[in-house]
Amino acid sequence: MIETLKKMMLTGVGVAAMSKEKVEEWAKKIAEESKLAEEEGKRFVDDIVKQSEEAKKGLEEQVNGIVKKTMDKLGLHSKQEIDELKNRIDELEKKLKEGQ
Repeated sequence: MIETLKKMMLTGVGVAAMSKEKVEEWAKKIAEESKLAEEEGKRFVDDIVKQSEEAKKGLEEQVNGIVKKTMDKLGLHSKQEIDELKNRIDELEKKLKEGQ
C-alpha cells in the first residue's frame, strides 16, 4: 500500500510544485493514517521528500530545455549571451579610445 501511495503521489506534476514543508506534512499524515511504525514512517517521509526534490529538478530541467528550444527557434539570445556581447563591445570601444 505504501509503495502505491508513493507512486500515486509522485506521478503528478503537483508534487514538483509543492514546497518541501507541504510534502513533509502530507507524508506524515499518510504515515499516521497508515499506522506505520515510527522508524518506518520517518523513512517514508524521507523517501517522499527526496523523490519530490528529484521530481522538481527533473521538471525544471524539462522547462529549461523547452524554453531554450523555443528561444533558439525564435532566434532569441539569452541574457548571458547579450551580456557577453556588451562586454566585448565595451572592450573594443576602450581599445578604440586608447588608439586615438
